[in-house]
Amino acid sequence: MRPSTQIKPISLLKTQTAQVIRRVCEDREPLIITQNGEAKAVILDIQSYEDQQDTVALLKILALGSRQIAAGEVKPAGEVFERLRKLER
Repeated sequence: MRPSTQIKPISLLKTQTAQVIRRVCEDREPLIITQNGEAKAVILDIQSYEDQQDTVALLKILALGSRQIAAGEVKPAGEVFERLRKLER
Protein backbone atom coordinates (compact mmCIF):
# COMPACT_ATOMS: atom_id res chain seq x y z
CA MET A 1 0.00 0.00 0.00
CA ARG A 2 1.21 3.46 -0.82
CA PRO A 3 -0.19 5.61 1.99
CA SER A 4 -0.08 8.78 -0.11
CA THR A 5 -2.65 7.29 -2.51
CA GLN A 6 -4.79 5.86 0.27
CA ILE A 7 -5.53 9.11 2.16
CA LYS A 8 -8.61 11.01 1.10
CA PRO A 9 -10.65 13.89 2.56
CA ILE A 10 -14.09 13.28 4.00
CA SER A 11 -15.55 15.46 1.26
CA LEU A 12 -14.63 12.75 -1.28
CA LEU A 13 -16.48 10.17 0.80
CA LYS A 14 -19.50 12.45 1.03
CA THR A 15 -19.70 13.06 -2.72
CA GLN A 16 -18.47 9.74 -4.13
CA THR A 17 -19.45 7.14 -1.53
CA ALA A 18 -20.31 4.34 -3.97
CA GLN A 19 -17.07 4.79 -5.92
CA VAL A 20 -14.98 4.91 -2.75
CA ILE A 21 -16.57 1.71 -1.43
CA ARG A 22 -16.11 -0.03 -4.79
CA ARG A 23 -12.44 0.94 -4.88
CA VAL A 24 -11.81 -0.22 -1.32
CA CYS A 25 -13.44 -3.58 -2.09
CA GLU A 26 -11.60 -4.04 -5.39
CA ASP A 27 -8.16 -2.98 -4.12
CA ARG A 28 -8.55 -4.63 -0.69
CA GLU A 29 -6.51 -1.75 0.69
CA PRO A 30 -7.60 0.40 3.63
CA LEU A 31 -8.53 3.99 2.90
CA ILE A 32 -7.70 6.67 5.45
CA ILE A 33 -10.30 9.44 5.70
CA THR A 34 -9.21 12.87 6.89
CA GLN A 35 -11.25 15.67 8.39
CA ASN A 36 -9.71 19.12 8.66
CA GLY A 37 -6.36 17.64 7.64
CA GLU A 38 -6.31 15.00 10.40
CA ALA A 39 -6.72 11.26 9.94
CA LYS A 40 -10.09 10.39 11.52
CA ALA A 41 -11.23 7.02 10.14
CA VAL A 42 -10.21 4.00 8.12
CA ILE A 43 -12.46 2.29 5.59
CA LEU A 44 -11.76 -1.39 5.06
CA ASP A 45 -13.41 -4.05 2.91
CA ILE A 46 -15.28 -6.68 4.91
CA GLN A 47 -12.95 -9.59 4.05
CA SER A 48 -9.88 -7.67 5.21
CA TYR A 49 -11.72 -6.68 8.39
CA GLU A 50 -12.72 -10.29 9.11
CA ASP A 51 -9.16 -11.48 8.39
CA GLN A 52 -7.80 -8.90 10.85
CA GLN A 53 -10.32 -9.95 13.50
CA ASP A 54 -9.31 -13.61 13.05
CA THR A 55 -5.65 -12.65 13.37
CA VAL A 56 -6.31 -10.67 16.56
CA ALA A 57 -8.25 -13.61 18.04
CA LEU A 58 -5.39 -16.02 17.29
CA LEU A 59 -2.84 -13.63 18.78
CA LYS A 60 -4.94 -13.37 21.96
CA ILE A 61 -5.08 -17.17 22.21
CA LEU A 62 -1.30 -17.39 21.76
CA ALA A 63 -0.72 -14.70 24.40
CA LEU A 64 -3.01 -16.51 26.82
CA GLY A 65 -1.17 -19.78 26.18
CA SER A 66 2.18 -18.09 26.75
CA ARG A 67 0.98 -16.65 30.06
CA GLN A 68 -0.34 -20.05 31.15
CA ILE A 69 2.97 -21.70 30.29
CA ALA A 70 4.91 -19.03 32.19
CA ALA A 71 2.63 -19.52 35.22
CA GLY A 72 3.03 -23.30 35.10
CA GLU A 73 -0.67 -23.83 34.40
CA VAL A 74 -0.09 -26.63 31.89
CA LYS A 75 -0.09 -30.42 31.92
CA PRO A 76 1.92 -32.83 29.78
CA ALA A 77 0.09 -33.81 26.58
CA GLY A 78 0.29 -37.53 27.41
CA GLU A 79 -1.53 -36.92 30.68
CA VAL A 80 -4.28 -34.96 28.95
CA PHE A 81 -4.76 -37.61 26.24
CA GLU A 82 -4.92 -40.37 28.84
CA ARG A 83 -7.59 -38.46 30.72
CA LEU A 84 -9.59 -38.00 27.50
CA ARG A 85 -9.34 -41.71 26.70
CA LYS A 86 -10.77 -42.53 30.13
CA LEU A 87 -13.68 -40.17 29.49
CA GLU A 88 -14.51 -41.99 26.22
CA ARG A 89 -14.98 -45.33 28.03
